[in-house]
Amino acid sequence: MGKLLEIERIEKMKDGEIISKIPFPTPNPRVDLFLVTMWSGELKVKGLLAEPKGSECLDGFLYLRGGIKNVGMVRPSRIAQFADQGFIVFAPYYRGNRGGEGNEDFAGEDRQDAFSGVRLLQAHSRVLPDRVHVFGFSRGGVMALQAGVEFPFLASVVTWGGVSDMILTYEERKDLRRMMKRVIGGTPGKKEDAYKSRTPLYEMEAMNAPVLIIHGAKDTNVTIEHAYRLEMRLKDLNKKVETMYFAEFDHVFPPATNRQTVKELCSWMKKQKAYTL
Repeated sequence: MGKLLEIERIEKMKDGEIISKIPFPTPNPRVDLFLVTMWSGELKVKGLLAEPKGSECLDGFLYLRGGIKNVGMVRPSRIAQFADQGFIVFAPYYRGNRGGEGNEDFAGEDRQDAFSGVRLLQAHSRVLPDRVHVFGFSRGGVMALQAGVEFPFLASVVTWGGVSDMILTYEERKDLRRMMKRVIGGTPGKKEDAYKSRTPLYEMEAMNAPVLIIHGAKDTNVTIEHAYRLEMRLKDLNKKVETMYFAEFDHVFPPATNRQTVKELCSWMKKQKAYTL
C-alpha cells in the first residue's frame, strides 16, 4: 500500500515543481541563495536558486553548467554574479549530483533537468511572463540549445564556449572518450544515433529564440569550430543569431573580460523578445 501511495504521489508531481527550498550561504549581500530540490521526471534533482533581494518581478535565467559530475560544478559566486544583473537565476546540478537522484548521461536523458529548470522559472512568482532566458557554458551549451528547441517561447538562448556537435567533441577530446563511451554507450561509429540525438545542430529548424554565441578562438576544450557550425546552421535557416568572438582567449576568460562579457550578454538578453516566424 505504501508503494502505491508513493507512485500516486510521484504521478501528481510536475516537472520543475519545487520539493524543498533551503537558504544557502550567499557570497553577495544583494542576492539570496537557496538550495532547491525539484522534480525532474520521477527524479529529485538538486540545484541553486538565486533571487535578488526585493519583491519586483524580473526576467528568469536558467544557468546550465559544463563538465560532468564534480568537474565544472555550479559555483555560488557565478550564479550570484548573474542574479546581480537583475535576474532570477536557477542552476541545476543535474541528476545524480549533490544528493540528487539518477545519473548524468551527457545531454541525453539529463536534458530533462534543463527542461524542468525552465518550468521552475516559469512558475516562479517573481519571473515575468514569457521572460525566461537560457544560458549554457561548455557542455551546457548543448543543453541550452536543446531547451531552445523544446520551448519556442524562450526570450533568448546564449552559449558561451558551448558544444554544438557531440561527434566533434568525441573527435577533438581524446581525454573525454572513455567517459563518453561509458555514458553514451559506445563510439560515434557504433552509436551514431545516440551522438546525433545529443547534437542539436540537426534540430535548429525548431529554434525560435534569438541566439547569442560567445567563444574564444584559442579554446582547446571546445574549439571555435562548434561556434562556427552553429552560427552557419542558424544563418542558413534565417534564424536570429549574433556572435561575440574573442581572438585572444581560450575556454576561460580573464576575470576583467569575464565580468564585462557577463554585463554585455545580460544587457543583450534583456533587449530580446521571443522570436516568432
